[in-house]
Amino acid sequence: MSHQSGLIADDIHAYLQQHERKDLLRFITCGNVDDGKSTLIGRLLHDSKLIFEDQLAAIQRDSQRYNTTDDDIDLALLVDGLQAEREQGITIDVAYRYFSTDRRKFIIADCPGHEQYTRNMATGASTCDLAIILIDASRGMQTQTLRHSFIVNLLGVRQVIIAVNKMDLLHYDQAGFDAICAEYLQFSAQMDFKSLHFIPISALRGDNVVSAGGNMPWYRGQTLMQLLDNVPLDEDDGGAAFRLPVQYVNRPNAAFRGFSGTIAAGELHPGDRLRALPSGKESVVKAIVTADGDLPRAVAGQAVTVTLVDEIDVSRGDMLVRREEAAPSVSRSFDAHVVWMSDSGLDVGKSYLFKFSGRTVPGHVEQVEHRVDINSLQNAPAAALALNEIGLCRIRLDAPAIFDSYRQCRHTGNFVIIDPYGNVTAAAGMIVAAHDDGGAPAQTDAARFAAFELELNALIRKHFPHWGARDLRELLDPNRR
Repeated sequence: MSHQSGLIADDIHAYLQQHERKDLLRFITCGNVDDGKSTLIGRLLHDSKLIFEDQLAAIQRDSQRYNTTDDDIDLALLVDGLQAEREQGITIDVAYRYFSTDRRKFIIADCPGHEQYTRNMATGASTCDLAIILIDASRGMQTQTLRHSFIVNLLGVRQVIIAVNKMDLLHYDQAGFDAICAEYLQFSAQMDFKSLHFIPISALRGDNVVSAGGNMPWYRGQTLMQLLDNVPLDEDDGGAAFRLPVQYVNRPNAAFRGFSGTIAAGELHPGDRLRALPSGKESVVKAIVTADGDLPRAVAGQAVTVTLVDEIDVSRGDMLVRREEAAPSVSRSFDAHVVWMSDSGLDVGKSYLFKFSGRTVPGHVEQVEHRVDINSLQNAPAAALALNEIGLCRIRLDAPAIFDSYRQCRHTGNFVIIDPYGNVTAAAGMIVAAHDDGGAPAQTDAARFAAFELELNALIRKHFPHWGARDLRELLDPNRR
């Protein structure tokens, strides 16, 4: 949904070009249940005049039907689209909304506040540049406030806005706002936030969301919309070491062979000397090919096909890096922070599939080094992880993987854990550091068969869910005639 512009009627091509040149800010709203996240997004869109008339009429009808805000229009219904969400007045799944202003384009991820949906919140935060953490002024900081703050920090979101909502319930009292700010500042001293802003708001009444209103003259800062429009964005990671995970080998005919993928970090030019990992073979970039023609320069976030001067062996799951820059780790063992997302708890020693960028490798969790106590942010001993728990784990793979630490590069430092027997995503992980595994020896025949068996099990479970474990064992039995 876009802002109103005279160019739409006068010169649609000029409008589209102007729109394409705008910055894009991805942000997340999170916090405890009933802190007003969905209402805040609805207020942002409503007061910016970015809701169509038919949408507004439908929301007015549903507000009367569900009666969640007495006689007021319930703007939360704009993003709470599931029937269960509307009946209970809560957010269950991540809802994405797009809008733009004269200055920027925005993608909002409205995330649930309930503890049982923490995994949904982690998914929404994984691609965001900024987080708005809401705190109910009448209740103060809650456990989910701490948990969501920790996950936001863990996922590398460095710009945070603390929106102290429902100030109308405190009669717009400045002392109550200042007390919450002081408490959060003490808690966040252990975080690694790059910038931290505090705004007193009333999402229901509209104070300090798009316009200031007259109820809090003591607050002289920017409104939330002004801050979103002006907060500095991180520049593209052009100064970082170049990383291109190969997702596809493009071979349409005998005359063309290119390596396709999305650049995870750094920049690339024709003539650059690259190294393919894990083989270590080197060559020079011949061309950077896209659907719109060859490029003189490509940067992080662009999907490209790279052709090389030499015919070297590069496969899906390999990674292209610049020769003179620091290389990523090629290892079978590493430590990682893990957010467990499955109802079935972590089974230490059990075989899982670990999916990296372009490569899926079987392996297991050797041990849980500690679990994070969200209330105190202290490390607690643990033998396993349950749903929504976060811990530091030692992981051992059956074959080498290529990765960076998450702090160095978010796109090549993350992975997901898949339970091959149910084909469900069990966890998300952020790599801390690799361990020396003696040069990552080649995968043995036994490891290859184990990897094949895990992948085959996952496929069978997906396409033949009625099959039992006995059927699978009989199918994989090498002595079966």
